[in-house]
Formats: sequence, structure tokens, C-alpha cells
Amino acid sequence: MNMTDQILDVDLLAFEKGSDSTRRAVVDGVRRSLATGFVYTSTDISEDLLDSAYGMLVEFFSKDQETKTSCIAPGAHGQTGYTGLLVETAASSDKPDWKEMLNWASPIAAGHPLKRKFPGSYPEQLLPDAVVPGISQVLYAFHDAIAEIQKRFLRIIALGIGCHESFFDDMVTDGPTLTRAIRYPSMKGAPQGGHIWAGAHGDINLITALPRATAPGLQVEVDGQWVDAIPPDGKMIINTGIMLERLTNGVLPVGWHRVIASPGFDDERYSVVQFCHPRPWTMLAPVPTCCTPENPQRYSTISAADALDEVLYQINLIEDARRVGD
Repeated sequence: MNMTDQILDVDLLAFEKGSDSTRRAVVDGVRRSLATGFVYTSTDISEDLLDSAYGMLVEFFSKDQETKTSCIAPGAHGQTGYTGLLVETAASSDKPDWKEMLNWASPIAAGHPLKRKFPGSYPEQLLPDAVVPGISQVLYAFHDAIAEIQKRFLRIIALGIGCHESFFDDMVTDGPTLTRAIRYPSMKGAPQGGHIWAGAHGDINLITALPRATAPGLQVEVDGQWVDAIPPDGKMIINTGIMLERLTNGVLPVGWHRVIASPGFDDERYSVVQFCHPRPWTMLAPVPTCCTPENPQRYSTISAADALDEVLYQINLIEDARRVGD
């Protein structure tokens, strides 16, 4: 089998509407594919919504640097607003990534106990409506649509690890799920010193969704080798994060990946990814169904909030405690 063939194309919609045997086949396919950390899936997201969101994001990123810098949210640690080039750094690297980003999430009520207890996870949102009029409405609709797909996909994963399909529903309700638009500029303009679009890393969250990228570049580590992740047209990429690896006691390993410009490719690349997070007070303890005599418990319990804080430091997004200097 070709290594790229190990990333399977599954059908979320068939799982939701199909027979018991169809549902079991989808669960089995997801479980097998996520051994690589990655899977492709059908969705019912609106192509018009994707077109609108990506179009407005291209308009924002095409603005001059001063305009974009005015959209930085101080103290937000990359959880909202603009993040400039050569800031985020893969935990495995000391070379900052050659990318810039716009980050946002769905606001929750000011008096919500999650916002009161974990203000850092729920910063006041900063989106560039003054720069691109109407962008907030489109990006919030985009965020909510992808978040709903991720919640639905987690029901397949829950069954695959021997839990009830609703296992993750409560966990992700009002969680600090983050959407991140990323512009990877042409490598012709990158500084000397070995910078790439995005260094090898695993995401901290439960799962990550990528509905569309404008150019190739995403590579996945499978059996110690880097292979291109190229989904079928119209399919969404889902990958596993560190929190899911902990919850499943390593049964579903984190999907290691990087983003590298193809040789001779001198254009820019846009992608929008969404990181599905559990509520910060969630205790990440391996579920009993994933702890067996053959696979004894290997992870201690840690809160989702503490796990996130550690990774934000490692990837260089804590403004007053940079791991890698400017």
C-alpha cells in the first residue's frame, strides 16, 4: 500500500444517514485512518460560505503591514487578532515559521463561568471590520459551521474508541475552539536561515479541520516518512491533536505534520484551519476503554487549560515569555 493511501476518505454524511452496517464501516475507516493522525471526509458545508470567507481573508492579508499590525490583540497569545510573520515557532524548532495569521473564535456571554474562570482562553474578539467591512459576520458564520462539523465528526471517533457517540458533545460545548486563517508568503521573500512555512508539529487540541487550501504544501508523517496530504476535491482534512492522544491513551496518536512549499513553487498559499478544543476545565484522563493489559495507562491526568498553556509557550505565542527571541 502506498503510504498516502493509508489516509482514508470517509463519509460523515453516510454515517449520519446510513444503515447500521454503513455506520460501522465509517467508524472502522476513521479508526484505521487515524492511525496516521489524518483522515479525509465529506461535509455539507456551503461552498459559497467558503468562497466568501477565503475572499475576504485574501483582501485582509493584501493590506499594507501597518494596517495588519493595527489588528494585533495585545496579550491574547495568538488567540484572536493578527499574528505577524516569524512569530509562531514549532515546538520542535528554533526557526520561526514563515507565515502570518488571523485568529478568531465564537464569543461567549460575559458572565459565563468559563469566561470568568479562564479569561485567557476567551479573549475579547478582534476582527478587522474597519479594514474589510462585514468580515466578522462571514468569519463567525464560517467558524460556527466548521465547529458543528467537528462536533459531528467526534461522534464517529467516540464510537471508535468504545464510548457512547455523545462522549465529546458536552466536552466541546462552549469550548475555546479557535479558527486560524494563515497566509504563507512566497518563499522568495523568506529570510535566510532555514525558515519554512510551518515546522513539524502536532496540534494541542482534540481534532483540527482544514476545509480548503489554495495550494499544496501540507505534509504528514507516516511511518517515519513525510508524505503529501492531498484530499479529494471538496473533502475536508481532519487530524488528531495531543489532547485526543492523551484521552485515548495513545490509541489515536497525534497527527504530526508540516507545511513546505513545493520545489519551484514561488506563489503564496492560503489555508484556514480550526482547532477543536474541549472546555478548559476538562480533565484529560485516558478513557477506560483505551486502557488494557496490552496498552496500560501511559498518561497522567492534566487539565485542558494547563495543557494549552504549556503548548502556547512552546510555540512562542506568549508575548512576555518568548521561547525564541525576535
